[in-house]
Amino acid sequence: MMTEKFPSRLLENAVNEFAKLPGIGRKTALRLVLHLLKQDVADVEIFGHSIIQARTEIKHCKICHNISDGDICNICSQPDRLPEIICVVENIRDVMAIENTRQFTGLYHVLGGIISPMDGVGPADLEINSLIERVRSGNVAEVILALSTTMEGDTTNFFLYKKLKDFNVRISTLARGVSVGDELEYADELTLGRSIKNRLDFESSLSQ
Repeated sequence: MMTEKFPSRLLENAVNEFAKLPGIGRKTALRLVLHLLKQDVADVEIFGHSIIQARTEIKHCKICHNISDGDICNICSQPDRLPEIICVVENIRDVMAIENTRQFTGLYHVLGGIISPMDGVGPADLEINSLIERVRSGNVAEVILALSTTMEGDTTNFFLYKKLKDFNVRISTLARGVSVGDELEYADELTLGRSIKNRLDFESSLSQ
């Protein structure tokens, strides 16, 4: 396989950095860098600063671990949300997907991943203890397990169910409108919205 010959070391360095991004091959990286080189320096500086600022200043909500500009995210701080209902999701993208349905008015809990021994991710690597503490507080009436319907997602759902089943809370899961093997962020808004509204008790889902 032949490697590209760049007329500039600086160009090559920039392409190498862009190519590290997921889903970006070297040809796409080169196209992106060349596009930026055509832009005004001020616009490129704004672009670069926004990335640096996002990396250095974005925080994680102290309550739900969602991405936030402050200590508490704009969802947890909304007075009209229902704090007694917690929807457990894998990542921030899932929060965005569910919010886009406009069918959920409770709060979230972002695990930061799912249990996946193949990837070296165990329960201790996820925000599970903080979820248990939220439930233990006594202010929670329902926990919705809204993880992807993959083997890893189902494994994590069952692990969380075992951890929470002795608390006096309803444990529910999404209706199977979301196909097995799907990740929430790729489900269409109508299907995902219906799956939330028609959620069922987790125990009943085990027999399906």
